[in-house]
Amino acid sequence: MQVDRPLGSLHPRHHSLRYELNYGFIPNTLADDGQEVDAYLICVERPVEHFDGICIAILHRLNDVEDKLVIAPNNTTVSDAEILEQTRFQEKFFDTKLLR
Repeated sequence: MQVDRPLGSLHPRHHSLRYELNYGFIPNTLADDGQEVDAYLICVERPVEHFDGICIAILHRLNDVEDKLVIAPNNTTVSDAEILEQTRFQEKFFDTKLLR
């Protein structure tokens, strides 16, 4: 995973939105918006540029053209409620369903 919005950074257009976790994309993929597939990185409490982890869930946006992957370190156990809480800072703007 390539992180282009590290933990603590501001959204490039919406400067009041601070990233509460690392956010980026999976290189060499293609989402429905024509860009690479976006991903949240959870359970990593420091800003990073790259991360090799495992996809533990998909946040399916019912009112958007793209879904978001949820990446975590290998052997990490996280509840659905924890994933939804950690991604809420941005997902609160969308009708999102968590898929495992």
